Amino acid sequence: MEKFWTAQYLDGVSPTINSDIYQNATEFFEECFNRYRLHPITTCMGVTHTYDDIDKASIAIGAWLQAEGIPKGSVVALMMPNVPQYLPTMIGILRAGYICTPINPLYTGRELRHQLNDSGAQTIFLIDNFAQALEQVVDETNIERIVLSKMGDMMGMKGMLVNIVIRQVKRLVPKYKLNNNKHTVHSFSSVLKKGRNTPLNQPRMDQDKTAILQYTGGTTGLSKGAILSHKNIISAALQSETWYRPATRDINQVYINMVMALPLYHIFAFMMALLGMRAGYTFILVPNPRDMPEFVKTLSKQPFHIFPGVNTLFKGLLEQPNFSQLDFSSLKVTQAGGMAATEQTAQQWLKTTGCPMVEGWGMTEGVAVGTANNITDKEFNGTIGLPGVNVDVVIRDDNDQDVGFNKPGELCIKGPNVTSGYYKKDNTPYFTADGYFKTGDIVSMDERGYITLLDRKKDMILVSGFNVFPNEVEEVMLDCPGVSDVAAIGIPNERQGESVKLYVVRQDPQLTKAAIRDFALDNLTGYKCPRYIEFIDELPKSNVGKVLRQKLREKHQLENGS
Repeated sequence: MEKFWTAQYLDGVSPTINSDIYQNATEFFEECFNRYRLHPITTCMGVTHTYDDIDKASIAIGAWLQAEGIPKGSVVALMMPNVPQYLPTMIGILRAGYICTPINPLYTGRELRHQLNDSGAQTIFLIDNFAQALEQVVDETNIERIVLSKMGDMMGMKGMLVNIVIRQVKRLVPKYKLNNNKHTVHSFSSVLKKGRNTPLNQPRMDQDKTAILQYTGGTTGLSKGAILSHKNIISAALQSETWYRPATRDINQVYINMVMALPLYHIFAFMMALLGMRAGYTFILVPNPRDMPEFVKTLSKQPFHIFPGVNTLFKGLLEQPNFSQLDFSSLKVTQAGGMAATEQTAQQWLKTTGCPMVEGWGMTEGVAVGTANNITDKEFNGTIGLPGVNVDVVIRDDNDQDVGFNKPGELCIKGPNVTSGYYKKDNTPYFTADGYFKTGDIVSMDERGYITLLDRKKDMILVSGFNVFPNEVEEVMLDCPGVSDVAAIGIPNERQGESVKLYVVRQDPQLTKAAIRDFALDNLTGYKCPRYIEFIDELPKSNVGKVLRQKLREKHQLENGS
């Protein structure tokens, strides 16, 4: 398909990028460090680090890993929230010639064991708040060395106070015991100290070498490791930089601050970090965005210009009583991704902040670069935008045939940022015969190239032969008075094939199922209306706020034996 959608790009957005300007991601990072050496790169709990600080720390970490005799190309795990240690650890792993596999610190022991064993990691860096999960499974893995860090390890004198509060006041570090004969345990501070007295040998790495094993969310079954090469990472950085240029070139500030509340181990946040480093941004690190009052307090301390997030994060902030009192005069870009944004949240965000919410779409397998609305758009249009720079898409039916405009089909994507496949898997089923990655997302495209996300293929509900998209049902039912949150799933029905079941979190405790049914009948076609309604205190969600519909399906099966 000819890339006709580039006609909709803003002035200054090039339809192509040249990722060959760097031999590998190390060269990319080193240029960022050299270009912005004295710029602040992170601020966390009142402590700021420069690009030079992170450069030196990453060299020390890489040198220590090499001194341990770890073979080039080995996988090193990284299990941390958004703390100053995160970026130098990840970059240090890559600079030393290793592969990094980021891990969600909130993983259970079972989830952690799977990723460690599947990736083959023998070394792990983690914050001690989450060491108990590792203790549960470490003897069932190949882990040989553990680097334990405390939350405040890179915060100087302030860090000592932070560690005392976290351990003794808030008691956020459960007891653990990791010392045994099978592995060695090192402190993060000792790694930095030893590494600073050890030379780093720069290994030769080509663009096609694996840099990151980024595991998918695992919302259905076991998560898979997407192979992200050095080229994938470099391309995502350059593609994002080009797309953002029309907005960032008008920010007349010495330093541009980006709110980094999304966890850096998540691909969306990682891509935004690549974009930010390329342009010399400062990241306002938020270790625990679920503590909404503290999050609002953090935002009150400095201006912020770019705010990436997911719908649930924005919605949660809007519900905080002090959020509307913040100074939003510096906010120029609100980037929504990770899940479908709702029109209700977008409208309230614009009303409160004065900054429109711009929605895009990406995936782990494409380093979060896929489609996006033009970055200076002033209105929320409900689409996920246009295919991005150097991104090619086709929309196919179940027979691998292209569908026409405004017809639903599976989004298939190709580009320099797109994975070559999953680690240790037969990747044939995941690609079309002509090399496009099958995303599993059902979309439609209009004549200009704008794409509307209808739903995940696996989440689609089939009612009497009619496709029902859960996102559509949820979008409508969120407008029902007294509803706080909803999720729709399909459940077996002998007569219809499947029926719609709605899980509802009530804002008004007096809200009845009858009222919900009446609202649905008034606003949805009959076959889309929920036949079953269940009240629930909280919807199960992933680390970035996606509703885990598979968990709700499992809950229904468990309770109903079907």
